[in-house]
Amino acid sequence: MFTVKRIYDPPAPEDGFRVLVDRLWPRGLSKERADIDLWLKEVAPSTELRRWFHQNPSGEHQAFDEFRARYESELDTNPAVEELRTLARQHPVITLLVGLRDPEVNHGKVLEEYLEHHP
Repeated sequence: MFTVKRIYDPPAPEDGFRVLVDRLWPRGLSKERADIDLWLKEVAPSTELRRWFHQNPSGEHQAFDEFRARYESELDTNPAVEELRTLARQHPVITLLVGLRDPEVNHGKVLEEYLEHHP
C-alpha cells in the first residue's frame, strides 16, 4: 500500500517505510527531522517537467492535467518505479514523501495513483 504525506509533517509509526520522492532536498529540513528510509530522487519528475509546471499558474487544473500526462509518460520508462514496487513487496506500507503543500495537486499523488493502476 502506498500513501502520500508532506515531508514537513511529523513522522508517524503508521508511515511504514518512508521514501522521499522529491528531486531536491526540502528547504529548512534536517535529515534527522525528515526521518526517511530512502531518498529516491530518480522517481521524481524530471527537472524540465518540474520547471515547466512551476512556470504555469498554480492551481490551474488544466496545467496539472498536462503535468500528470507528461509525468506518467516519464514513469513508463523509469527504472526507479520498479524499485518502489520491490519495496512494496517487502513493506506493507510505503509513504511517499513530498515537499509540496497541496495534498491533491502534487507529483506524489500522481505517483501513488500510477503505482496502484499500472502494475
